[in-house]
Amino acid sequence: MIGLFNDNFPPVLDGVALTVQNYAYWLHKRGIEVSVITPYAPHAGEVLKKTPYPVYRYTSIPIPFRAPYRFGLPYFSPIFLQEWRDLRFELVHAHCPFTTADLALRAAKKQQIPLVATFHSKYRQDFEHNVPNKDIVDMMVKRVIRFYEKADEVWIPQAAVEPTLREYGYKGAVTVVENGNDFSTPEEEIMIMRREMREELGLLPEETMLLFVGQHIWEKNIGFILDALALIKDKPFHLFMVGTGYAVHDIRVKIKQLGLSGKVTLLGNIHDRERLKRIDAAADLFLFPSLYDNAPLVVREAAAMHTPALMLSDSTAAEVINPDVNGFLTPNDLQAYADRISYLMEHHDILQAAGKIASNTIARSWEDVMNEVILRYRDIQQSYKIKHGIWS
Repeated sequence: MIGLFNDNFPPVLDGVALTVQNYAYWLHKRGIEVSVITPYAPHAGEVLKKTPYPVYRYTSIPIPFRAPYRFGLPYFSPIFLQEWRDLRFELVHAHCPFTTADLALRAAKKQQIPLVATFHSKYRQDFEHNVPNKDIVDMMVKRVIRFYEKADEVWIPQAAVEPTLREYGYKGAVTVVENGNDFSTPEEEIMIMRREMREELGLLPEETMLLFVGQHIWEKNIGFILDALALIKDKPFHLFMVGTGYAVHDIRVKIKQLGLSGKVTLLGNIHDRERLKRIDAAADLFLFPSLYDNAPLVVREAAAMHTPALMLSDSTAAEVINPDVNGFLTPNDLQAYADRISYLMEHHDILQAAGKIASNTIARSWEDVMNEVILRYRDIQQSYKIKHGIWS
């Protein structure tokens, strides 16, 4: 059995949770026994009814000011611990370096099996948001790196992530294993979805639909998006924002202060993947100037629906962008970002061409990714047995 470990899982939604969900779905579909280990979240039972593989949840409490994220307390979960003792894995894969990762490490040591760990996020920025003391932040980052140093193989979702891991102090080997997407759709269906959703959203024919999908936190550079749009607010556009996070209230205040109330709509969290797919299809341009993200799934999902992204040229996430071919880049400058939006609004032919190329160059399917993952898992297991003299 493959064990997938992460500190959040649907109904808590973010890119890493969706990655783990897709790993579990495709492993199960390929006939490989798999289970997910993660903290409890409200409404988790509703998700469990829809999963054909087991999800083992343990006690958790809300993380202050970071809803809907939760802090896991596995050793306060007697029922979970009883189930945990009976689980037998062939390989464990941690998608975070925190509480649930400690469980993965314990399982790997006790059962003499390999541990794979994927480095998904820029954890230092998360720490700095919540902890004002630099020395404590440095200690927390060192703890993260100590975990990755104990893994048998460390994966990153794209090559541009490696410098961040090195900056944190990790000196070991890394393997690039890309993320996929589950939004691939025939072009004729995308056009139907686009027309229907634009009508539902009340967009006028002349309006350019801009889109942001992600956590509503300042680390995502949402303030930059709004400030840029304020420079061109006389243009015919409407920005729709999907997601939630600690900054929602302040984002609403900023929208009003900038005079963008009639130009920006917050849609909240959208759990229905089919609806989110249709919203991606309706958009003309995906705005994602984040310096925080490593390999955001949302950019790949938008690309699958023929919606290209506008990103910052010095961001890690922008590695997948071939400028003016499958997406667009600008310097980290408000006026430059605003000017590029304005230009693209007037050249929808360029947006459409980039969107088509993005769907072929950025939007790799999860099924394809998992073919690679399964082969890598088998190689890692074999290498582990040889290294440790384990013969079965």
